[in-house]
Amino acid sequence: MADGRVARGARTRLAVLDTAVALSSVYGLDAMSLARLADETGISKSGLFTHWPDKEILQLAIVEHAVRQWTDEIVTPALAMPRGVRRLWALHEDRLAYYTSRALPGGCFFVASRAEFDDRPGPVRDALTTAIDTWWDFLQRSAEQAVELGELRPDTDAAQLAFEIDALGEGAVTSARLHSLEQGAVFARRAVLDRLRALSPTPHLLPGE
Repeated sequence: MADGRVARGARTRLAVLDTAVALSSVYGLDAMSLARLADETGISKSGLFTHWPDKEILQLAIVEHAVRQWTDEIVTPALAMPRGVRRLWALHEDRLAYYTSRALPGGCFFVASRAEFDDRPGPVRDALTTAIDTWWDFLQRSAEQAVELGELRPDTDAAQLAFEIDALGEGAVTSARLHSLEQGAVFARRAVLDRLRALSPTPHLLPGE
């Protein structure tokens, strides 16, 4: 019986965090509170309080859950690709596929939340910064591996390329606020594909249009 309660509690916690990440992608992380989640999920505020005693603890849990989703939906599938330009491309392609799947109604949790906390020091900003920096670092390492494998030119600036890929992925989401997410994804896909082809001595490893 105890194991059953623990399992139900874990499922409830994940369901609440799924809801919280989705809502944060629309309204921002600062809008999340136990009262709002109680209204959205039908779970009592006191029940939620047993998991997250205050708003900051809740926000940190939401960031952690968003990182887990990002890893599951974007990073892990890309790791199935060979190191080099194909993996680097897969990271961008999987990101755009995640956005256009409408898994999150606001498009991207991190795009919505980073603007709220970029000038608000504290644990939540630190957690967001760590998550975003980890993503950038992974993009850069993937680009560096592609250089080492001879799949990108030796003079490729991996840090610059990682910044451009990330910015174009973010641009697909921000443009969707007033325009079509699908069209933004098409432009972001084409821009990165053209950039990688121009830098790669092995463009046949990349997909066609």
